[in-house]
Amino acid sequence: MSKKRGLSLEEKREKMLQIFYESQDFFLLKELEKMGPKRGVISQSVKDVIQSLVDDDLVAKDKIGISIYFWSLPSCAGNQLRSVRQKLETDLQGSNKRLAELVDQCEALKKGREETEERTEALTQLKDIERKHKELKNEMVQFADNDPATLEAKRTAIEVAHQSANRWTDNIFTLRQWCSNNFPQAKEQLEHLYTEAGITDDFDYIELSSFPLSSSHEADTPKQLVEDEA
Repeated sequence: MSKKRGLSLEEKREKMLQIFYESQDFFLLKELEKMGPKRGVISQSVKDVIQSLVDDDLVAKDKIGISIYFWSLPSCAGNQLRSVRQKLETDLQGSNKRLAELVDQCEALKKGREETEERTEALTQLKDIERKHKELKNEMVQFADNDPATLEAKRTAIEVAHQSANRWTDNIFTLRQWCSNNFPQAKEQLEHLYTEAGITDDFDYIELSSFPLSSSHEADTPKQLVEDEA
C-alpha cells in the first residue's frame, strides 16, 4: 500500500483560496485552521499558507476590534493578477529595448575590428610591448635602492638620527656633570650605575664624516659610496 503524498505549498494555497472564493466571506485564523483539514490542508500549516497568500496580495487582512479577519474575493485576485501581468509585460518591453541597444553597440564596436592581417600583427606588437613594459617595471623595482631620491631620503634620515643621538649624548653628559656636582660623595656608586647602563669611558659623540650627507654627493654612485666608507 503506497503512502499518500502530501500537498505542495502551491496546492495548499489553491485549496485555501477556494474557501474564500466559494464563500466570499470574512474569516478568523482559527476558523480557517478548522476548515483547512476539510480541504486537505493540516491545521498546523494553515497559518503559514495564509501568510504566504497575504504576502502575495492574494488575501487581504485587517484588524477589526481585537480580532484579525482575512478575506479574498475573485475580483480582487483577478485585479492582482492583471497588475502583475502588466508589470511583467512592462519589464519585458524594457528588457527587449535594452537588448536591442546592446546588440547595436556590439555591432558598432565590431566595425574597424575585423580580423585582418594588419590587426593581428598590431595585437601581437601590443602584447610584446606590454610584456616588455612589465619586465622593465620589475627591473626598476630591483634598482629602487639606487634611486637618487631614495638615497637622499636615507641620507636625510641618517642625519636626523645622528643629530638625535648626539643630542641625547649631550643630555647624558649634562646629567653626569649635575650628579657629580650635587653628589660628590656617591662617585663610586654613580660610576657603577653608569657602567651598568652602558656608559663607559669610551662613550662619546657619534661622528659621520665617512658617510656623505650633503647634496654635493648626489652624483656619487653606490660603488663610490662604499669606497668612500672604506
